[in-house]
Amino acid sequence: MDFKIAVLPGDGIGPEISKQGVDVMTAVCEKFGHNVTYKYALCGADAIDKVGNPFPQETFEICRDADAVLFSAVGDPKFDNDPTAKVRPEQGLLAMRKQLGLFANIRPVETFKCLIHKSPLRAELVEGADFICIRELTGGMYFGEKYQDDDKAYDTNAYTRPEIERILKVAYKYAMKRNKHLTVVDKANVLASSRLWRKIAQEMAPNYPEVNTDFMYVDNAAMRMIQEPTFFDVMVTENTFGDILTDEGSVISGSMGLLPSASTGESTPVFEPIHGSWPQAKGLNIANPLAQILSVAMLFEYFDCKEEGKLIREAVNASLDANVRTPEIQVEGAGKYGTKEVGEWIVNYIKNK
Repeated sequence: MDFKIAVLPGDGIGPEISKQGVDVMTAVCEKFGHNVTYKYALCGADAIDKVGNPFPQETFEICRDADAVLFSAVGDPKFDNDPTAKVRPEQGLLAMRKQLGLFANIRPVETFKCLIHKSPLRAELVEGADFICIRELTGGMYFGEKYQDDDKAYDTNAYTRPEIERILKVAYKYAMKRNKHLTVVDKANVLASSRLWRKIAQEMAPNYPEVNTDFMYVDNAAMRMIQEPTFFDVMVTENTFGDILTDEGSVISGSMGLLPSASTGESTPVFEPIHGSWPQAKGLNIANPLAQILSVAMLFEYFDCKEEGKLIREAVNASLDANVRTPEIQVEGAGKYGTKEVGEWIVNYIKNK
């Protein structure tokens, strides 16, 4: 199989973890006889500094013409701390999603047995947690009409029936492949947009009689994820709620550096770690590359290359079991490994398997 991959390293620790993801993908392609080519493109603060646009037209064209995008992270404190900034790195991420039609964000939340002790939750609560958050990605407040002056501001949380139906279809597809349990998260007791979500979900549920569909207010869902994360199988929700809940879910595993994601829709799919750019760690060789590497596994699995994805997951688990870990998840007294060393260990595992 031939792969054309657009690589967007971005900001902060992005270039460091991006290299590990590319190296792993190259090693897997060599092992399984695939051809892979990479095209690098600017995004985020790096793109603003160089061309004044967080998602330049050239970057869009490279992404559009690729089979998949391997994305890392965007964000920089000089924009975070300036409320008057007209252009921000995160606008590049939103532009990429909108221009590529990436309306479905798929975020698996799973635990690793050897890292249960790193979770902020008690072991008996978190052990066995394994669910998927499906977040609508191109609607809601992030893209609705906005206004701001010195005394008033608003964001419009608008959704249409087609937008809701298409993301619910994705959610039901995943639920059918897993344990046939779908939780629709909304705030239908307060928000009109949520009432439309619930109405459409109730209309669609009879089309999937094998799936147990339940409904949960977002505040209750946030509590339930802490009290009983094993309750969930597939969760689907709108853009803003999804952003918050998926970040909450990400820490269940013990580190944000462990979980990948995929954004899919009308055009080229994007695969990325769920964490941010962590600018304070830039160049220190301490960032965990596993989320980026597992994003490569999701990329292969998206193209039905199941053995390739399985090998990457095996290599990641083997590195954890061997205590080849970055500092935030390393056990006391074990060896010291950085971003580069963890990536190299996993590449060597793949080559020698």
